[in-house]
Amino acid sequence: MEKEKKILYSGMQATATLQLGNYLGALKNWVNLCDEYDCFFGIMDLHSLTVRQNPAEFRQNARKLYALYVAAGLDPEKNCIYYQSHVSGHAELGWILDCFTYMGELNRMTQFKDKSAKHADNINAGLYTYPVLMAADILLYQADVVPVGADQKQHLEITRDIATRFNNIYGDVFTIPEPYIGKTGARIMSLQDPTKKMSKSDENINSTILLLDDRDSIIRKFKKAVTDSEAIVRYGDDKPGISNLMNIYSTITGKTNEEIEREFEGRGYGDFKLAVGECVADELAPIQKRYEELMADKAYLNNCIKENADKARYFSNKTLRKVQKKVGLTEQIR
Repeated sequence: MEKEKKILYSGMQATATLQLGNYLGALKNWVNLCDEYDCFFGIMDLHSLTVRQNPAEFRQNARKLYALYVAAGLDPEKNCIYYQSHVSGHAELGWILDCFTYMGELNRMTQFKDKSAKHADNINAGLYTYPVLMAADILLYQADVVPVGADQKQHLEITRDIATRFNNIYGDVFTIPEPYIGKTGARIMSLQDPTKKMSKSDENINSTILLLDDRDSIIRKFKKAVTDSEAIVRYGDDKPGISNLMNIYSTITGKTNEEIEREFEGRGYGDFKLAVGECVADELAPIQKRYEELMADKAYLNNCIKENADKARYFSNKTLRKVQKKVGLTEQIR
């Protein structure tokens, strides 16, 4: 992974099972980008600690996420897939960057306000400084591009601000990352409330398609999806439920909205919901099969985790040592 190609960095938190929005909005895009970029994909377990975790479940969820990354098509030999907590440089650089981040910048972070409202009994300092650790994640690997959804744009902006400030003081230390926004599937909505994003933490189980849902469950959830009374498959702001289903169908099949409208012209919502459910189930079936194989092969998964942690430490240490030297920290005597 020498820097012949540009570097792409991304990751997901290690909490619960991924849902369809995570896959279509991020993971599927990552797989498509692997040949174009040198990629680092993190299991963001340090970020997950801003919310209290059950330790045993947390460890299992992190391992499941690793297996799902690989099952979805991320090759652990061609990409660096690693646990954030296995690379101490994340926390070390995070602290240094804390000292180059202004309170006013953190006060403007809308996600902190949103999460504080959801977790009013645990508004911790980690939740507040989360964007700085995210900046460290990205800058540690000199990432050129970062795939971001609409809710993460602000975090990438503060990353760029912190990196620019540091570079202005100490010279060319960090690459200034650019956002990569996928053209399709970037925002998959709830099946029961299409005005809000699909979420794995939604209390209504019919709102969300989990990547490990069986075929019958997937089709049943799509059959129950909220639509409207017009009974015409048409894309539009006035039809959020049908538009969401069309977005899902389009992302998987590659068909345009016009092609989908023609395909289901004169047919009811029942036919369309069934078609969407079946195409999603077909898309997820090989991923689920590969996931089961990976979870059963403990030695292979452990080896991938170890080798990729070594790879991530090697690349991150180059940046960390440079930063430590620039700010004047005393080098260890070995």
